Amino acid sequence: MSQYSRWPGYVKASIVAIVALAALAFVGVVNLLEDDEPEVPVPEAQEQEVAKRPKCPEGPIAGVDLPCLGAAGTAAAKNVQIVTVWAWWCEPCRTELPFFEDLARSHSTWNVVGVHADANAANGAALLNDLQVNIPSYQDDDGAFAGELGLPGVIPITLVVRDGIVEEKFIKPFTSAEELEEAVEEVLQ
Repeated sequence: MSQYSRWPGYVKASIVAIVALAALAFVGVVNLLEDDEPEVPVPEAQEQEVAKRPKCPEGPIAGVDLPCLGAAGTAAAKNVQIVTVWAWWCEPCRTELPFFEDLARSHSTWNVVGVHADANAANGAALLNDLQVNIPSYQDDDGAFAGELGLPGVIPITLVVRDGIVEEKFIKPFTSAEELEEAVEEVLQ
């Protein structure tokens, strides 16, 4: 007679239950680690929000290729790019995005653009449309832009880029259009 046959029934049932729960937990973890989530269709209204956005300048932004959060096609690239890295849920970004709109109107020889650092493009486009900010913006679903440029994991960040080279990084929100313009012009002198 084995030593296990002497165990009370409740101990045997407990062991079976623990093994079954461990197996279920293992299957659950494996399913979480597998990255084959089904594509969730984007509602047409959200696609239209994105399509309303302006075209992005041609070519990479600060050396990084990103898709445009906007209309198909491209606009002409310029040798100076002022880039704001933002997200739809970021309150300081919401405050300073209109300053970039002002900067774009004042300096037509620069590409003033955004990089939306969040996977939800439709929410990003909706925020820009709500704020009536018409600067082109790129879509960065997976943090590739910050990763390639070694940017910290905070937003907003402003980059001054000349001829594809990042000349300055401002890791702070601007409090006025004037403050933003002065900071950028100082870098470009």
